[in-house]
Amino acid sequence: MDFDAVVLAGGKSSRLGGVPKAQLRYDGATLLQRALTAARGAGRVVVVGPDPGSLPDSTLIAREDPPFGGPAAAIAAGLAALEEGSGEGADGRNPFPQAPWVLVMACDMPFAAAAVPVLFEVLSGHPEAEGAMSLSSDGRKQPLLGIYRASALRREVQAAAEQDGLANSAAFRLLARLDLLAVAVPAGSTDDVDTWDDAAALGVDGDLP
Repeated sequence: MDFDAVVLAGGKSSRLGGVPKAQLRYDGATLLQRALTAARGAGRVVVVGPDPGSLPDSTLIAREDPPFGGPAAAIAAGLAALEEGSGEGADGRNPFPQAPWVLVMACDMPFAAAAVPVLFEVLSGHPEAEGAMSLSSDGRKQPLLGIYRASALRREVQAAAEQDGLANSAAFRLLARLDLLAVAVPAGSTDDVDTWDDAAALGVDGDLP
């Protein structure tokens, strides 16, 4: 399946004392680097958040409006960056056409790579669905580790912008009207780092690179 990826890296990390989650490390790589690895195979990748530092060539960068405006605003910023980066080249061709699917993932899940192929496998058997959202082993849905039909996401972003706006809006609210599959993913793949206790439990290093 052809897909682009939007990696969310713009939270305040309030419960980490403001230490950027994206720059925490696991097994020698930052959490952002691990997220980019999990998104391998994407046509284009957008990182949404503050200056992320060095990134692979061709990675797009965006910022939610307002900054720290929450996941719905960040998803909207990522989609906008993908649209802006899909214009025609000098020869009249589109070298970066928008993919029909978008992988949306937060950068604070060090084991997310295990979930991505499972999501794609299940989704490929349900072409009528508008996406697939991760379901953890304890039954919790994780909207920030999911694959969504790009046209459906753009539709919902537009609808939200015309109503109450996207700032400080939850991802669940943005995705509420989509026809989504809840996909059981490998245990631990949705575990995220919200606190230092989470980091310690997952073996995430708080020493920045």
